[in-house]
Amino acid sequence: MASFLDDPSLERNFKGHKDAVTCANFSPNNKHLATGSADTNVMIWNLNPKARAFRFVGHKDAVTGVQFSPSGELLASSSVDRTVRLWTPSIKGESTVFRAHTAAVRSVSFSHDGQQLVTASDDKSIKVWGVHRQCFLYSLNQHTNWVRCARFSPDGRLIASCGDDKTVQLWDTASRQCINTFTDYGGCHTSVEFNSNGTCIAASGTDSTLKIWDIRTNKLLQHYQVHSAGINCFSFHPSGNYIISGSRDSTVKILDLLEGRLIYTLHGHKGPVLTVAFSRAGNLFASGGSDAQVLMWQTNFDAFSYKEVLKRHSRRVNPEPPPHLADIYPRGPHLHSTQTSSIEINPCVMDTQTTGPAIIDVYQHINSKVSGAGLETGAGGGPSGGSQVTRDEDTLGYKVTSLEEGCSGLPSTFTSTLEHIVRQLDVLTQAVSLLEERLTLTEDKLKECLEAQAQMVLQVHQAEQRKSAKIATW
Repeated sequence: MASFLDDPSLERNFKGHKDAVTCANFSPNNKHLATGSADTNVMIWNLNPKARAFRFVGHKDAVTGVQFSPSGELLASSSVDRTVRLWTPSIKGESTVFRAHTAAVRSVSFSHDGQQLVTASDDKSIKVWGVHRQCFLYSLNQHTNWVRCARFSPDGRLIASCGDDKTVQLWDTASRQCINTFTDYGGCHTSVEFNSNGTCIAASGTDSTLKIWDIRTNKLLQHYQVHSAGINCFSFHPSGNYIISGSRDSTVKILDLLEGRLIYTLHGHKGPVLTVAFSRAGNLFASGGSDAQVLMWQTNFDAFSYKEVLKRHSRRVNPEPPPHLADIYPRGPHLHSTQTSSIEINPCVMDTQTTGPAIIDVYQHINSKVSGAGLETGAGGGPSGGSQVTRDEDTLGYKVTSLEEGCSGLPSTFTSTLEHIVRQLDVLTQAVSLLEERLTLTEDKLKECLEAQAQMVLQVHQAEQRKSAKIATW
């Protein structure tokens, strides 16, 4: 059983990315951690210290979001290259490419049944995709600026989105309409999330604040301002009782939502923290930043009453009693400022000089197949020039042995032809996207005309009835 001294502790430092780490997500079985980076690569780290890591190569620009499917059989990634990829997290590196956005894609998220994906983009749109049919389903267009994040509710009936237009919007997936907009915010939004039971949403912003609303009453529950710079990311603990947040001030903060208190400030990154994520069990959390580090922490604080921790910690002060998250009718916004001090943790990263786990590069074959409008599928191979796959029990199940370069190369004319086809598909996809928007506008206008015509017919019918009644009275 944990003791009162069990603060969050640094478990591992993953090294392999060559640029800022922008996103992270734990697998459902708690055995792997996926990360994306500005170096254009997706990494899958095995939490077994002796196992190898996998680098998936395919995106042509910075990766902005990663998420495992609920079953763990797929991994979705989004990128500034305007595409979304569905990877099979194995040595084969097979992936399907979704193309419909006309600008950078900023986030990707599965529905909780794994049947759909929702993506947010700088083209001001939110798009929903069918996973198994691998098809585009519909767009949500009401934001007036870049959309930074979009997430499904736990029951899949709602989508929450936020962006640079300083609004958080709530969408009904059945009617595909925006049913609520939260505008009481001072800066652009960077991230939005539902809590575990779907009753609340939280949003972070560039004005260094984090707010939580109850969507049943549309009331602001809590308002935190504990960072000294903009908040880039946050994550709910599976219990719904805690939130971790990462900021441009280079710190990770841990908040207790039931008590409304800042309880920990974690140092370790040299530069802005760009991503934080709890594991599905809540016993681990990861953070990544502009320093290209991926830090994995043991939670610890949820295994024992943190009140005992605070009583025995000399650097802790006693703030005023805060509100409870369950208080759904607050008298006014509750501001939790940086005056509430917390336990400072400065971990000693011991492995900065040692090499990280062995990394296997998994490349996308250039002879990818087009499987439909806006979709591209392909199978990945091993390192450049081909690979031979054999069993190896201390890895995820495979070992890669490099072969001579060029032994399986393709003719240059064939390669250039395929590249030309891909470019033409990009142009076609953008044209389809524009046509879709125009069709939506045309449908709206047609609906208005039909409603006006129906109203006119009704008025004429009522006039005729009145005229007939007058004639009958005469």
